[in-house]
Amino acid sequence: MNMPDTSTLNKFSNRLINESSPYLLQHAHNPVDWHPWGDEALEKAKSENKVILISIGYSACHWCHVMEKESFENEAVAKIMNENFINIKIDREERPDLDHIYMDAVQAMTGSGGWPLNVFLTPEAKPFYGGTYFPPVKAYNRSSWTDVLNAIKLAWNERQDEISAQAENLTGHLQKSNGFGQTKKEGDQIFREELPAAEQGDTIFRNIMKTADTVWGGFGNAPKFPQTFTIKYLLQHYHFTGNNEALQQARLSIDKMLEGGIYDHVGGGLARYSTDNEWLAPHFEKMLYDNALLINILCDAFQITKDEYYEKAIRKTIAFVEKELMNEEGGFYAALDADSEGEEGKYYVWDKKEADELLGIDAGVFCDFFNISESGNWEGKNILRILKKPVLFAGEKNMKIDELGSKINDCLGILLSKRNTRIKPLLDDKILLGWNALMITAICKASAALNDDGYRKMAERSFDFLINNFKKEGVELYHTYKNKVARYPAFLDDYAYLIQACICLQEITSSRSYLIYAKQLSAYVIENFAEEETGYFYFTGKSQADVIIRKKEVYDGAVPSGNSTMAENLFYLAVIFDKKEWYDMGNKMQDSLHTAIVNYPTSFANWASLMMKQLYGINEIVITGKAYKETRDLVLEHYMPDKILQCDSAEAAEFPLLKGKDYNSDASVYLCKNYQCLPACNTAAELILLLKDLGNK
Repeated sequence: MNMPDTSTLNKFSNRLINESSPYLLQHAHNPVDWHPWGDEALEKAKSENKVILISIGYSACHWCHVMEKESFENEAVAKIMNENFINIKIDREERPDLDHIYMDAVQAMTGSGGWPLNVFLTPEAKPFYGGTYFPPVKAYNRSSWTDVLNAIKLAWNERQDEISAQAENLTGHLQKSNGFGQTKKEGDQIFREELPAAEQGDTIFRNIMKTADTVWGGFGNAPKFPQTFTIKYLLQHYHFTGNNEALQQARLSIDKMLEGGIYDHVGGGLARYSTDNEWLAPHFEKMLYDNALLINILCDAFQITKDEYYEKAIRKTIAFVEKELMNEEGGFYAALDADSEGEEGKYYVWDKKEADELLGIDAGVFCDFFNISESGNWEGKNILRILKKPVLFAGEKNMKIDELGSKINDCLGILLSKRNTRIKPLLDDKILLGWNALMITAICKASAALNDDGYRKMAERSFDFLINNFKKEGVELYHTYKNKVARYPAFLDDYAYLIQACICLQEITSSRSYLIYAKQLSAYVIENFAEEETGYFYFTGKSQADVIIRKKEVYDGAVPSGNSTMAENLFYLAVIFDKKEWYDMGNKMQDSLHTAIVNYPTSFANWASLMMKQLYGINEIVITGKAYKETRDLVLEHYMPDKILQCDSAEAAEFPLLKGKDYNSDASVYLCKNYQCLPACNTAAELILLLKDLGNK
């Protein structure tokens, strides 16, 4: 982490000193007169008729640190900023609503975006110019930061009316681009009756494979992101069709990531993305959500293949999260930084000499296995990565595979002990509602796939932490929590992911309370976030007044869109509570995006998975009886992306699926699909046979 030196700390403090966000606190001793986003700064801009500069980033962002060190710690630069602008720092993870709006503005102006995000606004908070990283002197075909500041100052002084008009036009463009779904042209929509499920699924698969890297896994070129939703679709496509190419590409992508430097072989955990095609060199920050989404697809892959390699990766990743990102009460912190001691990746890389000294006679095998050399594989250092499968490597070394595994694990333990003596990267210790919900869902999936009661308890404890600390009024929730204080109204993603977590918790615990709470949350989201005309949901609630537009997000990017997650939630809960209007809402959302989902599946991969489940038909499974839990746990070990599961020992009037069932036997298993119900059976094995007869693998 690039932190200010002691003399700077003693010399300056600004308004960020009272904030809780680690990212904002990193800038609290800059000479720049930073404000947090709020009424004070916005009113000051209006009263002084000054341009607002918002600078958006996050604590684990390497280039955010670079720009701070180069420009925001520079007193001469700060003088220009303080005299001419109202300067506002924003943590994009605390205020993703603002980040979405102003990122869209910069992308509209420049064609690209990223962080740090620096945007200039009129005193009415409407954007007119912006970019990402600006160097201290002109370089990389980028203007220097001081040149940009002086040019904006001059333009505002001389052409204020022109700039205000430009900002109005850009805001109008953002509003218009946010109006998707309001009007439809004939032919935009392909209803599911018109094309068979197999044909639509195959089209999505072929469009995904157009961007697939069939050598190193993943999709597209560097920088390479995990794209877990696309992998999720491929696994699901294999499940429905038996297409081995889909399974092969999914496994290749997972394996290459787990073997590459993007995965921390020493301590566990996935970095945000790789800077190269081979997954060797990541930006080393580790985000909570990336690891949650990795666990999800590892569970899917394990359930399909029963490959213990995936089980080990699930357990190692959860162990990393538990050790490095979990607080004492069961909540999860946001991220670990990429930098330590002022250098990116320093905490994670190794010299061969150091490895040799630590590992002794085992160093040769270990270094060969993990591609460690004298010259290094990254900037003169070594990032651990695996280039040969263990079974092949063991054969070349005339070793038994178990012997190799034992030796490698012992050596990794030695390196971990050594690494624990290094200065760790900074922990971003704010707790975000939505990201925590994603991790709870992942742990639920691990509990199901591995039949692990410890993970079940871990998920329940984390959920209890959220409910105890994020409540506002009624079912209304906050977005972020730190130092025992919750702040900012929760956004669509927060609610959507939490409803999803409730559904997953219900499946592994059979507790009705999770479903009842999911129903209450969904009703609140519909009331406060829905756009009646289109059926989509806004990112911000209707009572939030400090944004210039209410955005609707439908793309599945680094995290699943709140809209695709809500559509899936509505489909599920519509069956559980027999609410046809909720099914129709989800259906309307999905159908409106149908063409985009089929043609651009890597941007709508979560939608694509949902669409395929709907097209192939949902398996409604109910397990009742005195010993329903044991049968439930055996069922949950199987890969069933297309299930709705409810289990209980007694009938409940508010749950239609539980009506009229047999509760006196040890276990009765009921299966309904495509509006027909099959005779009850008594075991998980019989259910699996029934599903295979219906065309499920």
